[in-house]
Amino acid sequence: MQRPEAWPRPHPGEGAAAAPAGGPAPSARAGEPEPSLYTIKAVFILDNDGHRLLAKYYDDTFPSMKEQMAFEKNVFDKTSRTDSEIAFFGGMTIVYKSSIDLFLYVVGSSYENELMLMSVLTCLFESLNHILRKNVEKRWLLENMDGAFLVLDEIVDGGVILESDPQQVVQKVNFRVLQSAKEQIKWSLLK
Repeated sequence: MQRPEAWPRPHPGEGAAAAPAGGPAPSARAGEPEPSLYTIKAVFILDNDGHRLLAKYYDDTFPSMKEQMAFEKNVFDKTSRTDSEIAFFGGMTIVYKSSIDLFLYVVGSSYENELMLMSVLTCLFESLNHILRKNVEKRWLLENMDGAFLVLDEIVDGGVILESDPQQVVQKVNFRVLQSAKEQIKWSLLK
């Protein structure tokens, strides 16, 4: 049995303009793509010199490492001396936060909701704050990089926001670390 749709959708290739007269209004504004779960293009953390410490790109906007590093440098140059929390750069929306000697960035497309991006950034910062025991700075991040990647993987997967509650993220990370420790103990006992 096929599930009924909430509203009729045009057939592939017809676009929103082909909706019948008197039908629902197109869901996206002119020139904008249809809404998608893939909201995050990239998340990266730079030190206060603009060097990459952690980065994950979720689409092919910047396919090579060279393009990614150039983008990060340009973003850092534009944002490192401002007190703002949001920037529009290269057709993208970027929200960011600085902490001691770190700059945290979340990148979405130009039409992405800034509040959604900010919720990811806040969750990332608060989760790292907990994991790093309130020491969100370069030295502690480098010593706990595996935990930082686990945090990021619990928040965003393939560009889709999975979680925006830092408490839930920390619980899931702690569970994964505990499971990994149990596996290591099990394998060491079997040897």
